[in-house]
Amino acid sequence: MSSISIEDTDGRREILRRMLTIREFDSTAGDLFADGEIPGFVHLYIGEEAVAVGACAALEEEDYITSTHRGHGHCIAKGLDPNRMMAELFGRRDGYCNGKGGSMHIADVEANMLGANGIVGAGPPLATGAALTSQFKGEDRVALAFLGDGAVAQGQVHEAINLAATWDLPAVFLVENNHFGEGTPADEQHNIENLSETAESYNIPGFTVDGMDVTAVNEAVAEARERARNGDGPTLIEADTYRYRGHFEGDPEPYRDEDDVEQWRERDPIDTFAERLIDRGDLTDEELAEMRSEVQAEIEAAVEYARDADLPDPSEAYEDMFGEPVPEIEQFASRLRADGAGGE
Repeated sequence: MSSISIEDTDGRREILRRMLTIREFDSTAGDLFADGEIPGFVHLYIGEEAVAVGACAALEEEDYITSTHRGHGHCIAKGLDPNRMMAELFGRRDGYCNGKGGSMHIADVEANMLGANGIVGAGPPLATGAALTSQFKGEDRVALAFLGDGAVAQGQVHEAINLAATWDLPAVFLVENNHFGEGTPADEQHNIENLSETAESYNIPGFTVDGMDVTAVNEAVAEARERARNGDGPTLIEADTYRYRGHFEGDPEPYRDEDDVEQWRERDPIDTFAERLIDRGDLTDEELAEMRSEVQAEIEAAVEYARDADLPDPSEAYEDMFGEPVPEIEQFASRLRADGAGGE
């Protein structure tokens, strides 16, 4: 999506709608996974919606993003279609990756969403590469990498930030600190209080913002994007946030207690922003209820779209894997088609 202004009423309402869409999409995905309709693993973004929406609202359509294994929110915030996203989760041909990527690997290069990734810390090197491309071509495009607190300790993340800093690349590194790397508390992984302090090592700006406040995230990313566009290099932003659900669906969560979760829920990013809009007259209670109903209907339609979509043909298993046809793969696929695998 193009930049959405948080300074006007329509922009603020759209930001709220995007957060509601992420919440409804992932709540529904969790239920469908529990019912056995969605295969594989599912990592939900519930509670962190302000980070993705606040950040992407500050970007332009031509800007790049890279994601994580918890990428549904980033995709929706960037403007991807919930129908095709849900189809991907269902493993259907109409999904963004033809049903072959699933929850952790949604990508849409046409929308400049360069991919969710099951490898921890794999997004920042891709963002650095995209930023280098932009700089080399003289384009007015910025690359933003979403990464988790656990990824900050990964070697390739430091390599990516160091290169971006050394070459003044137009990049933004946004750390979603939800306080747990899988099940390990952040303070047991890192020897600093704020992860944004790592920016000092690269001589670039580093900020910690309230990741439960969509306005705070939006303002920080807008400032970092402007700095990158002006040729002043990357910025590292830490968003202090929280995931309400486990690391993955089915996680028994022995590493935290429910009281902590409830304390964070009291600062829910959607509820607090909705209250702010109502208080300033941007929205009425009735309009909020209508917006919630519309979003619920949109996601229900996405589920039906996914259920009705076709499964990939087995003969297509090796397609979309290589830039150029590989003879051995082509021969194997031809045998599958000849054996009638596609008709079963």
